Amino acid sequence: MTTDTPPAGVQQILDDAPLSTFHLKAAVVAGAGFFTDSYDLNVIGTVMLLVKPQFHLVAGQVSLVTSSTLLAVAGGALLFGRLGDLLGRRRIYGLEAVLMIIGALLSAFAPNFAVLMVGRVILGLGIGGDYPASGVIMAEFANRRNRGKLVGLTFLFYVLGQVAAYLVALLIIAVGTPDHVAWRVVLGLGALPALFVLWNRRHMPESPRWTVAVAGDAGQAAVDLAHYAGRAVGRDAVAAASGAAVAVATAGTAATAAPAAPAAPAAASPRSRPRLGLGLGLDVLRSRSFLIALLGTAGSWFFFNVAVYGNSVSQPLLIASIAPKTTTIRNIAINAALVLCFSLTAALIGLAILDRIPRRPLQIIGFGCSAASMLLIASFSGLTHTVVPFALVFGVSLFGIALGPNYTTMLLAAESYPTAVRSTGHGLSAGIAKIGAFLGALYTPVVLAHYGLRVVTLIAGICFLLGIATTLVLREPKDSALGDLDVTEARTPEPALA
Repeated sequence: MTTDTPPAGVQQILDDAPLSTFHLKAAVVAGAGFFTDSYDLNVIGTVMLLVKPQFHLVAGQVSLVTSSTLLAVAGGALLFGRLGDLLGRRRIYGLEAVLMIIGALLSAFAPNFAVLMVGRVILGLGIGGDYPASGVIMAEFANRRNRGKLVGLTFLFYVLGQVAAYLVALLIIAVGTPDHVAWRVVLGLGALPALFVLWNRRHMPESPRWTVAVAGDAGQAAVDLAHYAGRAVGRDAVAAASGAAVAVATAGTAATAAPAAPAAPAAASPRSRPRLGLGLGLDVLRSRSFLIALLGTAGSWFFFNVAVYGNSVSQPLLIASIAPKTTTIRNIAINAALVLCFSLTAALIGLAILDRIPRRPLQIIGFGCSAASMLLIASFSGLTHTVVPFALVFGVSLFGIALGPNYTTMLLAAESYPTAVRSTGHGLSAGIAKIGAFLGALYTPVVLAHYGLRVVTLIAGICFLLGIATTLVLREPKDSALGDLDVTEARTPEPALA
């Protein structure tokens, strides 16, 4: 049996714990997954420049390779998101890395277009699973004061992966590696960070929030809390939380926590959290407040990804459309410079202000910068004729993306749902978002070939504006205790320690 609400003591200890080495380790382990995700997704634009002539691909096949990965990411996010609530965060934490390793190696050794497609789909399933797995577990281990920075730090690795995707490709080609070998090496290297992810994630603990709220094993939650975060919260506080946990545990729960003074929490309400079933959780999907939150998290992330994956991931194609005679190595160098100057700079600034500025305004500022950049390019034809003016204005969009939405779309999806369905809500948001990414990557090469760059950027600008509109439906979670972020209609406060 399960308890209906986690003891406030466990939640409060996690929310109020000072920043510790455990927090930083958890952020690095989660971030390594995002590094791998980003590298594997962003490198494909460069790879296709090399694969296209070797496999004699047409524009539709190029679009299919790029977009099919993203559709698989959507499926992986939905599947692993739901499993994260049903089976626990830790049980799936690392399985997605296995898929990423298999997909990267299969893609690297692909003898033809069909095998390359299969490898990228497997890779996409793993990448999709990593979104809810990493985002949720980091948010649940984070304290209240530094939650934005800790979750943001994990996603900073996404920008680092983007930088690595261009620099690694640039280096491999610059040393004279033949094109038919270079793209295989670039794809195969994606397996290395995934191996690091797999090894370290198997040693991570289960989220105490999930263990109490869903599994109902309050004693084990207290033991995990003491073992992995005892230094951060202090032994006395852990013992108090353990006593409270055991007091509210139902019959049959192993009382493995250290003895503590008796606690008298308030009676738990059976409606304090959504009921979980083996399906998608229809009780949750009927909740008006849950659906509003989903509109905000999934909607803003969807429009963001339509624009971003239609432009940023296809950057090499955009540059090639302006200057068709640009060599591959020069094309890669231009894109690497853009990411270093605009994306990485903005990412560092965004991380520094993430817990100082509320999530919604920061996301809206980022969307606004990107929309202005895209609409400016669409409005003035001269910006699409030469590389330098285009790159400078396009760079403003990269700056806006990395400053806010790159962090906040992930963070808001982790902060807007109660523990029992947090992974499901995050997985739904990420999955719907990656359908947007699929559409963006699918339409860009085709629209670029038939209608030109200005139409591509116009679509992106409109999507950024729609991202602002959907962001406005969300409530602001900054500085709120994670246990209080309950979007169900029948919200019941957690009982406090006596």
